[in-house]
Amino acid sequence: MTGQQIAEFEQVVQEGGLALFPTDTVYGLGTHPDSVEGTHRLYWIKGRSPDRPAAVLFFDLEHALAELPEIGARTREALARLLPGPITVLLPNPGTRFPLACGAEPDRLGLRVPRLDDRLAKLAAVSVPILQSSANPSGERDPRSLEEVDPRIRRGVDLELDAGVRRRP
Repeated sequence: MTGQQIAEFEQVVQEGGLALFPTDTVYGLGTHPDSVEGTHRLYWIKGRSPDRPAAVLFFDLEHALAELPEIGARTREALARLLPGPITVLLPNPGTRFPLACGAEPDRLGLRVPRLDDRLAKLAAVSVPILQSSANPSGERDPRSLEEVDPRIRRGVDLELDAGVRRRP
């Protein structure tokens, strides 16, 4: 991935477009978490019910914590031990941040901060939050490479980033 591709990715997400991108474990679909249109597209393309929650992903834990000021000191300490990593952490969401990502439970938020290996390192420059879900039709296998992504999903996105095969840590 080039610096220009990363800048295009951030712009697509910021504008509420739909991007297909690699994480540390699988390929994901993402849009801006405040974009109603982008969120509807993401759920539609996956065939997923919008009342099911999605995660909000940041490529840097400090960016995440800045966007979630209600998080207390003990939770911040726990997050620093867990993230970045291959998990989504469910957090209380008293500020009802990113409600489009919360589905039917606005008082809980899934937070994801992937570990950035050498192939993903340039994604650290992305500062916008991303409403994210795996890039598969709902209920089907998570894609570990761009080639494994369903062609219908690939046709429906505004941008694709490729970082080769992703592996579970």
